[in-house]
Amino acid sequence: EKKMSADPKIVELLSELHQLIKQTQEERSRKNKSIIFSVPASPYYRTKLRGLYTTAKADAEAECSILRHALDKIAEIKSLMEERRIAAKMAGVYSDSDPPRKTMRRGVLMTLLQQSAMTLPLWIGKPGESPPPLCGAIPASSDYVAKQGDKVAARVKAVDGDEQWILAEVVSYSHSTNKYEVDDIDEEGKERHTLSRRRIIPLPQWKANPETDPEALFSKEQLVLALYPQTTCFYRALIHAPPHRPQDDYSVLFEDTSYADGYSPPLNVAQRYVVACKENKKK
Repeated sequence: EKKMSADPKIVELLSELHQLIKQTQEERSRKNKSIIFSVPASPYYRTKLRGLYTTAKADAEAECSILRHALDKIAEIKSLMEERRIAAKMAGVYSDSDPPRKTMRRGVLMTLLQQSAMTLPLWIGKPGESPPPLCGAIPASSDYVAKQGDKVAARVKAVDGDEQWILAEVVSYSHSTNKYEVDDIDEEGKERHTLSRRRIIPLPQWKANPETDPEALFSKEQLVLALYPQTTCFYRALIHAPPHRPQDDYSVLFEDTSYADGYSPPLNVAQRYVVACKENKKK
Protein backbone atom coordinates (compact mmCIF):
# COMPACT_ATOMS: atom_id res chain seq x y z
CA GLU A 1 0.00 0.00 0.00
CA LYS A 2 2.82 2.44 0.88
CA LYS A 3 4.62 1.74 -2.41
CA MET A 4 1.40 2.22 -4.36
CA SER A 5 0.50 5.47 -2.61
CA ALA A 6 3.99 6.78 -3.48
CA ASP A 7 3.23 6.27 -7.19
CA PRO A 8 3.33 9.77 -8.81
CA LYS A 9 0.03 9.27 -10.64
CA ILE A 10 -1.76 8.10 -7.49
CA VAL A 11 -0.29 11.01 -5.52
CA GLU A 12 -1.60 13.38 -8.20
CA LEU A 13 -5.08 11.82 -8.06
CA LEU A 14 -5.13 11.97 -4.26
CA SER A 15 -4.25 15.67 -4.44
CA GLU A 16 -7.13 16.25 -6.88
CA LEU A 17 -9.48 14.34 -4.55
CA HIS A 18 -8.35 16.53 -1.64
CA GLN A 19 -9.21 19.66 -3.64
CA LEU A 20 -12.65 18.28 -4.50
CA ILE A 21 -13.35 17.62 -0.81
CA LYS A 22 -12.36 21.23 -0.02
CA GLN A 23 -14.69 22.46 -2.77
CA THR A 24 -17.51 20.37 -1.29
CA GLN A 25 -17.05 21.99 2.09
CA GLU A 26 -16.97 25.46 0.52
CA GLU A 27 -20.23 24.74 -1.34
CA ARG A 28 -21.81 23.43 1.87
CA SER A 29 -20.77 26.52 3.81
CA ARG A 30 -22.16 28.80 1.12
CA LYS A 31 -25.40 26.85 0.95
CA ASN A 32 -25.90 27.01 4.72
CA LYS A 33 -25.92 30.80 4.56
CA SER A 34 -29.21 30.65 2.65
CA ILE A 35 -31.58 29.95 5.54
CA ILE A 36 -35.15 29.17 4.50
CA PHE A 37 -37.87 29.97 7.00
CA SER A 38 -41.64 30.50 7.16
CA VAL A 39 -42.81 33.91 5.95
CA PRO A 40 -46.20 35.68 5.69
CA ALA A 41 -48.27 34.49 2.73
CA SER A 42 -48.14 37.70 0.70
CA PRO A 43 -47.25 37.83 -3.03
CA TYR A 44 -43.96 39.61 -2.24
CA TYR A 45 -42.81 37.03 0.31
CA ARG A 46 -43.99 34.11 -1.84
CA THR A 47 -41.80 35.40 -4.68
CA LYS A 48 -38.88 35.89 -2.28
CA LEU A 49 -39.36 32.41 -0.81
CA ARG A 50 -39.47 30.89 -4.32
CA GLY A 51 -36.16 32.61 -5.06
CA LEU A 52 -34.59 31.22 -1.87
CA TYR A 53 -35.72 27.70 -2.74
CA THR A 54 -34.36 28.05 -6.29
CA THR A 55 -30.98 29.21 -4.92
CA ALA A 56 -30.87 26.40 -2.34
CA LYS A 57 -31.71 23.82 -5.04
CA ALA A 58 -28.95 25.13 -7.32
CA ASP A 59 -26.45 25.07 -4.43
CA ALA A 60 -27.42 21.48 -3.56
CA GLU A 61 -27.02 20.40 -7.20
CA ALA A 62 -23.58 22.05 -7.35
CA GLU A 63 -22.50 20.20 -4.19
CA CYS A 64 -23.88 16.94 -5.58
CA SER A 65 -21.92 17.44 -8.81
CA ILE A 66 -18.67 17.90 -6.90
CA LEU A 67 -19.38 14.84 -4.75
CA ARG A 68 -20.01 12.72 -7.85
CA HIS A 69 -16.75 13.99 -9.32
CA ALA A 70 -15.00 12.98 -6.08
CA LEU A 71 -16.56 9.50 -6.23
CA ASP A 72 -15.32 9.13 -9.81
CA LYS A 73 -11.85 10.16 -8.64
CA ILE A 74 -11.92 7.54 -5.85
CA ALA A 75 -12.94 4.88 -8.41
CA GLU A 76 -10.04 5.97 -10.65
CA ILE A 77 -7.58 5.71 -7.74
CA LYS A 78 -8.85 2.25 -6.77
CA SER A 79 -8.65 1.06 -10.39
CA LEU A 80 -5.08 2.31 -10.73
CA MET A 81 -4.04 0.66 -7.47
CA GLU A 82 -5.62 -2.60 -8.65
CA GLU A 83 -3.68 -2.39 -11.93
CA ARG A 84 -0.44 -1.91 -9.98
CA ARG A 85 -1.28 -4.84 -7.69
CA ILE A 86 -2.00 -7.17 -10.61
CA ALA A 87 1.20 -6.12 -12.39
CA ALA A 88 3.23 -6.83 -9.25
CA LYS A 89 1.49 -10.19 -8.78
CA MET A 90 2.06 -11.28 -12.38
CA ALA A 91 5.72 -10.26 -12.18
CA GLY A 92 6.08 -12.42 -9.09
CA VAL A 93 4.21 -15.41 -10.55
CA TYR A 94 6.05 -15.54 -13.86
CA SER A 95 9.59 -14.70 -12.74
CA ASP A 96 11.78 -17.81 -12.52
CA SER A 97 14.44 -15.97 -10.53
CA ASP A 98 12.10 -15.08 -7.65
CA PRO A 99 11.64 -17.51 -4.77
CA PRO A 100 8.18 -19.09 -4.35
CA ARG A 101 5.67 -16.73 -2.79
CA LYS A 102 4.66 -17.43 0.79
CA THR A 103 1.06 -18.37 1.44
CA MET A 104 -0.73 -15.48 3.15
CA ARG A 105 -1.55 -16.07 6.80
CA ARG A 106 -5.22 -16.91 7.22
CA GLY A 107 -5.90 -14.06 9.63
CA VAL A 108 -4.42 -11.55 7.18
CA LEU A 109 -6.48 -12.97 4.30
CA MET A 110 -9.71 -12.79 6.33
CA THR A 111 -8.97 -9.16 7.23
CA LEU A 112 -8.36 -8.29 3.56
CA LEU A 113 -11.63 -9.93 2.53
CA GLN A 114 -13.48 -7.97 5.20
CA GLN A 115 -11.86 -4.71 4.06
CA SER A 116 -12.75 -5.49 0.45
CA ALA A 117 -16.40 -5.91 1.46
CA MET A 118 -16.43 -2.68 3.49
CA THR A 119 -14.85 -0.58 0.71
CA LEU A 120 -17.12 -1.88 -2.06
CA PRO A 121 -18.63 1.36 -3.43
CA LEU A 122 -22.30 2.13 -2.87
CA TRP A 123 -24.30 2.71 -6.06
CA ILE A 124 -25.66 6.26 -6.00
CA GLY A 125 -27.80 6.83 -9.07
CA LYS A 126 -29.23 10.06 -10.35
CA PRO A 127 -33.00 10.64 -9.89
CA GLY A 128 -34.89 8.05 -11.94
CA GLU A 129 -31.73 6.08 -12.82
CA SER A 130 -31.94 2.30 -12.37
CA PRO A 131 -29.11 0.34 -10.72
CA PRO A 132 -26.78 -1.29 -13.28
CA PRO A 133 -25.80 -4.96 -13.65
CA LEU A 134 -23.53 -6.19 -10.82
CA CYS A 135 -25.11 -3.75 -8.38
CA GLY A 136 -26.21 -5.81 -5.38
CA ALA A 137 -28.32 -8.76 -6.53
CA ILE A 138 -28.55 -7.64 -10.16
CA PRO A 139 -26.62 -10.22 -12.23
CA ALA A 140 -24.08 -9.47 -14.95
CA SER A 141 -25.35 -9.16 -18.51
CA SER A 142 -25.29 -12.39 -20.55
CA ASP A 143 -22.28 -11.25 -22.61
CA TYR A 144 -20.29 -9.93 -19.64
CA VAL A 145 -16.68 -11.05 -19.33
CA ALA A 146 -15.00 -10.58 -15.97
CA LYS A 147 -11.72 -8.63 -16.12
CA GLN A 148 -8.31 -9.69 -14.89
CA GLY A 149 -8.19 -9.22 -11.12
CA ASP A 150 -11.98 -9.40 -10.67
CA LYS A 151 -13.22 -11.54 -7.78
CA VAL A 152 -15.68 -14.30 -8.68
CA ALA A 153 -17.40 -17.34 -7.25
CA ALA A 154 -15.91 -20.33 -9.10
CA ARG A 155 -17.18 -23.91 -9.11
CA VAL A 156 -14.22 -26.28 -8.86
CA LYS A 157 -13.58 -29.94 -8.15
CA ALA A 158 -12.16 -30.60 -4.70
CA VAL A 159 -9.46 -33.18 -3.94
CA ASP A 160 -12.11 -35.73 -2.94
CA GLY A 161 -13.91 -35.28 -6.28
CA ASP A 162 -16.81 -33.24 -4.88
CA GLU A 163 -17.55 -29.85 -6.37
CA GLN A 164 -17.62 -26.63 -4.40
CA TRP A 165 -17.90 -22.89 -4.98
CA ILE A 166 -14.78 -20.98 -3.99
CA LEU A 167 -13.74 -17.33 -3.95
CA ALA A 168 -11.30 -16.83 -6.82
CA GLU A 169 -9.53 -14.11 -8.80
CA VAL A 170 -9.65 -13.93 -12.60
CA VAL A 171 -6.27 -14.38 -14.30
CA SER A 172 -7.45 -14.35 -17.92
CA TYR A 173 -10.30 -15.18 -20.29
CA SER A 174 -9.96 -16.92 -23.67
CA HIS A 175 -12.54 -15.81 -26.25
CA SER A 176 -11.57 -18.74 -28.48
CA THR A 177 -12.41 -21.39 -25.86
CA ASN A 178 -14.85 -19.31 -23.75
CA LYS A 179 -12.96 -20.36 -20.64
CA TYR A 180 -11.52 -18.52 -17.66
CA GLU A 181 -8.28 -19.09 -15.83
CA VAL A 182 -8.77 -18.26 -12.14
CA ASP A 183 -6.65 -18.46 -8.99
CA ASP A 184 -8.02 -19.75 -5.71
CA ILE A 185 -7.91 -16.69 -3.44
CA ASP A 186 -6.82 -18.92 -0.56
CA GLU A 187 -3.70 -20.21 -2.29
CA GLU A 188 -2.07 -16.97 -3.43
CA GLY A 189 -1.88 -18.07 -7.07
CA LYS A 190 -0.63 -21.62 -6.41
CA GLU A 191 -3.94 -23.27 -7.28
CA ARG A 192 -5.08 -22.35 -10.79
CA HIS A 193 -8.25 -23.58 -12.48
CA THR A 194 -9.44 -23.47 -16.10
CA LEU A 195 -13.23 -23.17 -16.05
CA SER A 196 -16.12 -22.61 -18.45
CA ARG A 197 -18.27 -19.49 -18.14
CA ARG A 198 -21.13 -21.40 -16.52
CA ARG A 199 -18.82 -22.22 -13.59
CA ILE A 200 -18.13 -18.55 -12.88
CA ILE A 201 -20.37 -16.02 -11.10
CA PRO A 202 -19.00 -12.44 -11.01
CA LEU A 203 -19.30 -10.78 -7.60
CA PRO A 204 -21.13 -7.45 -7.18
CA GLN A 205 -19.15 -4.34 -8.09
CA TRP A 206 -21.41 -1.99 -6.12
CA LYS A 207 -23.46 -2.29 -2.96
CA ALA A 208 -27.17 -1.55 -3.42
CA ASN A 209 -28.76 1.04 -1.16
CA PRO A 210 -31.78 -0.50 0.63
CA GLU A 211 -33.25 2.98 1.18
CA THR A 212 -33.31 3.96 -2.51
CA ASP A 213 -32.91 0.70 -4.53
CA PRO A 214 -34.46 -2.15 -2.51
CA GLU A 215 -35.30 -3.98 -5.77
CA ALA A 216 -31.55 -4.48 -6.29
CA LEU A 217 -31.28 -6.67 -3.19
CA PHE A 218 -32.13 -10.33 -2.61
CA SER A 219 -35.46 -10.85 -0.85
CA LYS A 220 -36.25 -12.75 2.33
CA GLU A 221 -36.21 -16.56 1.80
CA GLN A 222 -34.49 -16.26 -1.60
CA LEU A 223 -31.94 -19.01 -2.32
CA VAL A 224 -28.38 -17.71 -2.71
CA LEU A 225 -24.73 -18.67 -2.54
CA ALA A 226 -23.02 -16.88 0.35
CA LEU A 227 -19.43 -16.87 1.59
CA TYR A 228 -19.38 -18.68 4.91
CA PRO A 229 -17.84 -16.42 7.60
CA GLN A 230 -14.09 -16.88 8.12
CA THR A 231 -13.80 -19.14 5.03
CA THR A 232 -13.23 -18.67 1.30
CA CYS A 233 -16.03 -21.01 0.20
CA PHE A 234 -19.58 -20.25 -0.90
CA TYR A 235 -22.46 -22.38 0.35
CA ARG A 236 -26.19 -22.46 -0.36
CA ALA A 237 -28.24 -20.32 1.98
CA LEU A 238 -31.61 -18.64 2.39
CA ILE A 239 -31.90 -14.90 2.93
CA HIS A 240 -33.13 -14.39 6.50
CA ALA A 241 -33.21 -10.59 6.18
CA PRO A 242 -31.82 -8.18 3.57
CA PRO A 243 -29.79 -5.14 4.68
CA HIS A 244 -31.83 -2.30 6.20
CA ARG A 245 -29.17 0.40 5.77
CA PRO A 246 -26.39 0.84 3.16
CA GLN A 247 -23.68 -0.30 5.62
CA ASP A 248 -25.60 -3.38 6.80
CA ASP A 249 -24.92 -7.01 5.82
CA TYR A 250 -27.39 -9.69 4.79
CA SER A 251 -28.57 -12.08 7.47
CA VAL A 252 -28.55 -15.59 5.96
CA LEU A 253 -29.41 -19.16 6.98
CA PHE A 254 -26.87 -21.65 5.61
CA GLU A 255 -28.03 -25.14 4.68
CA ASP A 256 -26.70 -27.33 7.50
CA THR A 257 -27.90 -30.86 8.21
CA SER A 258 -26.47 -30.76 11.75
CA TYR A 259 -29.49 -28.64 12.74
CA ALA A 260 -32.99 -30.07 13.11
CA ASP A 261 -34.59 -27.75 10.54
CA GLY A 262 -31.67 -28.10 8.10
CA TYR A 263 -30.41 -24.53 8.47
CA SER A 264 -27.84 -22.75 10.61
CA PRO A 265 -28.73 -19.86 12.93
CA PRO A 266 -28.68 -16.45 11.17
CA LEU A 267 -25.18 -15.34 10.15
CA ASN A 268 -24.09 -12.02 8.65
CA VAL A 269 -22.58 -11.92 5.15
CA ALA A 270 -21.58 -8.75 3.30
CA GLN A 271 -23.31 -7.79 0.03
CA ARG A 272 -20.02 -8.37 -1.83
CA TYR A 273 -20.12 -12.08 -1.01
CA VAL A 274 -23.76 -12.97 -1.76
CA VAL A 275 -24.71 -14.07 -5.30
CA ALA A 276 -27.62 -15.82 -7.00
CA CYS A 277 -27.60 -19.60 -6.66
CA LYS A 278 -27.35 -21.40 -10.00
CA GLU A 279 -28.33 -24.74 -8.48
CA ASN A 280 -32.05 -24.91 -7.77
CA LYS A 281 -32.23 -28.52 -6.63
CA LYS A 282 -31.47 -29.24 -3.01
CA LYS A 283 -28.66 -31.72 -2.57
